[in-house]
Amino acid sequence: MSTSKTDDLLLLHLNEAIATIRDKEELFQIIARKLRLIFPFDMMGISIFDEELLNKRLFFKSYTTPSQPVPVPADLVSFTPIAGSPVELLLQDPRIQHIELQDYVRQYADFEPFQRLLRQGIQHMTMVPMWLNGHLTGYLILATARPPAYSAADEQLLEKITSLVAVAVRNTLDFEEVARREQQRTLQLNVTNALLSIKQREPLFRAIAEELTQVVPFDYFGIRVQRPGERPAFEGFAEFARPDDPSGALLALDPQRHQPAQQQEITAMYQQVGGLLQAAGLYAGDDFRQLAVRYPAMRYAYDEHHVRAMLVVPIWQRAEGAAVLLLASPSANGFTASSLATVQSLVPQITLALENLFAFEQIEELKAQVEQERTYLMDEINTDRPAADGLIGSSPALRQVRQRIGQVAGTDATVLITGETGTGKEVVARALHHASPRQARALVKINCAALPAQLIESELFGHEKGAFTGAVERRIGKFELADGGTIFLDEVGELPLDLQAKLLRVLQEKEFERLGGNRVLHTDARVLAATNRVLEDEVRAGRFRADLYYRLNVFPIQLAPLRERPQDIAPLVQHYLGSLSKRLARPVRAVRPADLAALQAYPWPGNIRELEHVLEQAIIVSQGQWLEFGGFMAAPVLRALPAAPVATAPAPEAPTPPTDDHAPLKTLREQERDHILLALRRTGGRVSGTQGAAALLDINPKTLEARMKKLGIRRTVVAD
Repeated sequence: MSTSKTDDLLLLHLNEAIATIRDKEELFQIIARKLRLIFPFDMMGISIFDEELLNKRLFFKSYTTPSQPVPVPADLVSFTPIAGSPVELLLQDPRIQHIELQDYVRQYADFEPFQRLLRQGIQHMTMVPMWLNGHLTGYLILATARPPAYSAADEQLLEKITSLVAVAVRNTLDFEEVARREQQRTLQLNVTNALLSIKQREPLFRAIAEELTQVVPFDYFGIRVQRPGERPAFEGFAEFARPDDPSGALLALDPQRHQPAQQQEITAMYQQVGGLLQAAGLYAGDDFRQLAVRYPAMRYAYDEHHVRAMLVVPIWQRAEGAAVLLLASPSANGFTASSLATVQSLVPQITLALENLFAFEQIEELKAQVEQERTYLMDEINTDRPAADGLIGSSPALRQVRQRIGQVAGTDATVLITGETGTGKEVVARALHHASPRQARALVKINCAALPAQLIESELFGHEKGAFTGAVERRIGKFELADGGTIFLDEVGELPLDLQAKLLRVLQEKEFERLGGNRVLHTDARVLAATNRVLEDEVRAGRFRADLYYRLNVFPIQLAPLRERPQDIAPLVQHYLGSLSKRLARPVRAVRPADLAALQAYPWPGNIRELEHVLEQAIIVSQGQWLEFGGFMAAPVLRALPAAPVATAPAPEAPTPPTDDHAPLKTLREQERDHILLALRRTGGRVSGTQGAAALLDINPKTLEARMKKLGIRRTVVAD
């Protein structure tokens, strides 16, 4: 087949090619062309072994006819075991061998590569061992449809050529390893730079994904992290997909793209597949199909996203949580063993990126929490509390409240404070907090009736950036802010029914989610609630959840109205005279005994808040030695009492009060009824609204309606 001169020339050309050409494909195509000049073959292949001669891999493959398939099968791209394949026979006698495929196929019927060669018409193979420094590194394979005819000289030439091929293969592998390491270092540097400059989740994960796609092509990218305190499933922190245009940028997948039922199902899927995600792995072709049969999560990816190959790389596995990186491709040949090694080499950088990201987020959250706590603490400092517990008076009703506070303050029990508007429910809540072990942390207050229904959830639980129009940044909710402290829910009876269910979850499970977020947060906040409504009636009317009522009503504290504890009015007057005079920059004036008696006899439908407002008005208008109450003392109910003379004329419709000191006095109930009737007559029977009797009396409309019902007052009677 050859001559000595031709042989020497061939060897010279091969040496030159090996010394000068670095591109693997170009180099071995030249080797294949040179060999065809001397040896006829239909296919040339190079199979290489690992150091231990336990695994094999197809390194190069070339066909003579261009019409024949060139792509390398997926099962030959990565290393596969030698045991159980025809190669184990070659290792028993490593020399040039001429084999017939039919003989091997009969012995290894399941060896698919030989079956494919037979289907392509290949019947014979010449196997030439590759030696390098006395070590077997692989085989050069020449395959033909017809029986080959090699002389002893031809076999000697083949051995010389194969020794050069062995050097070329080693050089190529070394060059690829150097290039791979350089690529990894560049990638690691880029990822490190990204984590140093990017402190937000999506931009950081997008940067990692964009860098990875430069070296490991993929269609789907995901990082799933389970953090301490979250539900036992992998929460999607970042997922990207490549659009139909391969040149386009990665598109972020919407974490809310599934319906709630689908979200729960997928979460359950990842709970099932959790064990699989604890080890690095490459699953492609039949391997991934088997996973799709075994695990619903993989079947979902197989059916819905047409995934046929997946890389799984754990980032960390710790007692407090786990993190895993997933890459997926619709091609069974999408990933190789080197792809897996490349991604694994980035685990330290990705770990550092995640830990820095979470640390930065925690710092930002704590910073916002400290700032808000500071606001609340400053509010508490500026709140005037004359007594140790802030409660003023010594009536039996107030003594009972103090006793109830002392009984429950040292526990974490939920307390429901009830009473009419203005009876001091917030003062009781503050006294409970300051008598509890949580006094060093903030008392966070929220008025459930002061906010629109659509904003209450955000106030209670917080929201993520972009959760709704106007949510330009993440906001910490009151429950998150009150962690370790106390949260006071004033007017809890005003909560909408849908929020009542979420509040019930917090009371039961101590967990919640920010609006627009999917991360489960926990809170150790002690809950105090207050309402001026009769919640039993609200439950019967279907406006308040019964289960929430029972959760709130663990330890009830009922506040008596001011009319039932008149002996507390004098110390209240002295307290407010001091604090209000100081705030209004007015001198402290004395109260006439007759005026104090009138104040004590007045029913005070607005309770302590109404008393405070009356005193504030009197401080503003007074000029002399005594506190002047002006038009307030001219009210019919008060003028029926032995009050000091005032300079204000009675209202036109007011009845003439009795002047006889011995005339019988009306009861407090009768006086309160007359006062409410007068207000209703002035407003034409209207109760609520800016022109209603409730606004005139400065009390809550619901409280006024409750008093009217108790006193037997009907609007129709007033209107008539």
